[in-house]
This record gives sequence, structure tokens and C-alpha cells, in this order.
Amino acid sequence: MTPMDNERLVQESVTYTLLKDDKLYVVEHVPARVDPTTGEQFFAPDTVERLQKIIWEDMPPSRTLYTVVYEF
Repeated sequence: MTPMDNERLVQESVTYTLLKDDKLYVVEHVPARVDPTTGEQFFAPDTVERLQKIIWEDMPPSRTLYTVVYEF
């Protein structure tokens, strides 16, 4: 990423999802810098560490979602 690219990123709160061991994890309200053109999300190192802690330590969830899965 060039310095000019970094200037066009906007700070947003996003929803992060991860499929791990056949279990879907959803983390809401994650701070990220987002490219408004591509939607690509960039996370600060401390944010990544916190996401890993939440998921790898299997912390208790705020709520549970029911989700359906389809075959394509």
C-alpha cells in the first residue's frame, strides 16, 4: 500500500467473520480502515491480537446466531 492509498482509507466499524473448525465466528463492531472503492479492510496489529484472543480462547459470546448453510 502506498502513502496515497492510505490517505483514501476511511475508519469504520465492521463485522469480522471467520470459519474455523467447522464453526462460524462473527465479531461485531471491529475498528478497521476500509478502502471505499474495493471494500478491503485493514486492521491494526492490536485489533488482530484482540480478534485472535476472542476466537482462539473461545470466549463466551455476546449472543448466538442461527445460520443456514447451502450447497452451491
